[in-house]
Amino acid sequence: MAKAERQRSWQHFGEELKLRRERAGLTQEALGLLVFVSGGYIGQFEQAIRKPQLDVAQRIDVALQTDGFFERTWRKLIGDSEYEQYFTGTVDLEPHATSISEFEGSLIPGLLQTADYARVLMTSATPERSDEQAEKMVCARLERQKILADPELPLYWSIVHETALRITVGSPAVMAEQLDRVTCLMRSRRAIVQVIPFSEGVYATMGVPLRLMEFEDAPPVAYTEGLYTGNLIDDPAVVRRAQRTYDLLRAAALSPSASLQLIASVAEDYRTCISTA
Repeated sequence: MAKAERQRSWQHFGEELKLRRERAGLTQEALGLLVFVSGGYIGQFEQAIRKPQLDVAQRIDVALQTDGFFERTWRKLIGDSEYEQYFTGTVDLEPHATSISEFEGSLIPGLLQTADYARVLMTSATPERSDEQAEKMVCARLERQKILADPELPLYWSIVHETALRITVGSPAVMAEQLDRVTCLMRSRRAIVQVIPFSEGVYATMGVPLRLMEFEDAPPVAYTEGLYTGNLIDDPAVVRRAQRTYDLLRAAALSPSASLQLIASVAEDYRTCISTA
């Protein structure tokens, strides 16, 4: 399903939700209480700004007595996505974010990846995946990066551990190109990137990915990821804790200028490997 078609389908999901909620005589706030989200979130579901997670879609079916309609629709739309089920909700929020802050312990974040770097990751993670499937996922990842084409929004801030620079993904040539892309985005002031050096030792999260997103007219969210799982968090207290953790990561990292020097130096090291091979 094409991206535009899927968005229209989510809009239909939202229209049906509004129709059936009103038919049940419930306000957004009243339905929110029944399914354990805020009334504002119900409004965003109805406008197709945010997509509910599966458990919320299931609770909506129970609250509105819709015989599984919203769960079935959710499964169809998520099943047609180029992304893993647990990551789809986060991707859908990216175009609406005013700021995105993320941390990766051993990889360059997806929004900064080159096609070749992403391609190696896709095939390494799932060797049985066909070339066609891998290429589809690479294209989807590059499509996400279009949000950085806007010169101002979202504000993008990334922290990576030095490990992400030193692990050779693919080949020295792939790594040199990848780190050149990162430095290019930094020099153009489109991305702020900081590196936690090996010399820092122990640091907050110790490699667990963390992403924070803020919005103009909606509460902030956090996202963490494990093996084949992801958790999109909107609980205000938990999001605040995640924000404090990110502050600790930022405090442990080199300054942006020192990080730029390090990344450029490592890229040059990879080029040296290419020339002496």
